[in-house]
Amino acid sequence: MELRPIKTELDYQNALKEIEQLFDVEPRSPLKDRLDILATLVEAYEQKHYPIEAPDPISAILYYLEARGLSEQDLVDYIGTREQVTAILNKQQPLTLDIIRRLNQNLGIPAEILIKPYSLMKTSA
Repeated sequence: MELRPIKTELDYQNALKEIEQLFDVEPRSPLKDRLDILATLVEAYEQKHYPIEAPDPISAILYYLEARGLSEQDLVDYIGTREQVTAILNKQQPLTLDIIRRLNQNLGIPAEILIKPYSLMKTSA
């Protein structure tokens, strides 16, 4: 297969098949360069045709907790009381700028994800 931009779904599928065949090539093999180029082409096609949306702030927080083996209780140090943590994670209370800063600085959650707008759940009064 000649290396060229991936423009169609068929091109994409063919590139994926070739990547699968080349996946275990030796690092110093000339085919390794071909694999790298194909992977770059596939990535560019996927970014254009299958974009992945950034998670909402609460989903990101929950992901970071799970990935680091932390619990909701560990958020008390960064958010405040246990009740505040629960209200925020249940989308009943919004993140404040101060909480966003602390989560970014202490847990490494990107600020651009934490400042993303999200809907709060309506509570019955």
